[in-house]
Amino acid sequence: MTYAPTNPISVPPVQLQSLISGIFEFDSEHQVHVSAAQALGSELYVGCSNGELLRFALQADDPKKLEAYSLLSRQTLPTGKSVDDIVIIPCQYRALIQSDRQLFFYSIPSLDPVASNVIRPIRQVVTFAVDHLHLRRPAPPPSTAPQSVEPIDFCVVKRRAVALFTLRERLQSIKEIPLPQGGILAKRIGHSLCLADNVHYNVVDLNAASLFPILPLSQAMDPTPFPIKPSITVVGDSEFLILSWTGASTLGVFITGEGDPVRGTLEWPSHPESVCLDYPYITTLLPNNTIEIHNVETQSIVQVIGAPPVNEEAERQPPERLGLVESMGGYFVSSTQGSEKMKMTRVPLLRAAQPTT
Repeated sequence: MTYAPTNPISVPPVQLQSLISGIFEFDSEHQVHVSAAQALGSELYVGCSNGELLRFALQADDPKKLEAYSLLSRQTLPTGKSVDDIVIIPCQYRALIQSDRQLFFYSIPSLDPVASNVIRPIRQVVTFAVDHLHLRRPAPPPSTAPQSVEPIDFCVVKRRAVALFTLRERLQSIKEIPLPQGGILAKRIGHSLCLADNVHYNVVDLNAASLFPILPLSQAMDPTPFPIKPSITVVGDSEFLILSWTGASTLGVFITGEGDPVRGTLEWPSHPESVCLDYPYITTLLPNNTIEIHNVETQSIVQVIGAPPVNEEAERQPPERLGLVESMGGYFVSSTQGSEKMKMTRVPLLRAAQPTT
């Protein structure tokens, strides 16, 4: 089941386009799948369930053909375990990569690991959250001196504590805040940390080291036949979107960094698998493989993209949609329209003689 657009617009905000096809054709004998992905500019980074990191770049090898993402490098994380998350920090040309409860530091676009004698991996990581305000900083010009690069603040959620760090050329540990109930998902805006544990969404004031619960993950009285996966999305400079299952549908509640409700609410017929923001639109992937797009300002559905069609006669069925990923820095997508405009054409250089009067 999915809702129909209540206020459809003439030009839909979302269009699906394939970036890379057949990622695992080179390793078809093993059951490997994409577990994380991020993109920035003309670079695309893919993390796999077998611990591999793949780097793709948009290249035009033939001016007569459409630009396509090509595999540039392939490496395996030291853990050899699934890549859980990738976060790009454009202003420092770095990527933070989580795998097997460890957080690794890489340089981009080369995707080279930062030497362990410069920054050692962080261990005992359940999840982590980089300050959203810092993620929005653009990449500095290549001539910028290293010492002028602004520091990046982030949190690491461990089993019983939240550890605060500042990242410059080296990593600096700031402090730890006790967290008796733990946490499994977090997003940060400034000194406000929105944290989900196994039962509640909470807001943590990192300056005051205080925590208070906001909303349960599930408001249903009866046990749910499926696990309720927490979801936290940063909507603005001081606003989060959290999802709560009611027993019949899922509500999306907007809260400030202090935990106060704002705007109206969003609603889905089932609990979304993933959520991402491209303001003013919230895009969600539902369990039935459909995609719904809401307008944040009006809270109305403006577009629904159906599940990939199933062809019983086809040898290969369309792949399942695993999730949605928000790339804050933006990335390039090859355009067939641009390719048509760049085709070679004949241009006459000699003009026909004009009669004289």
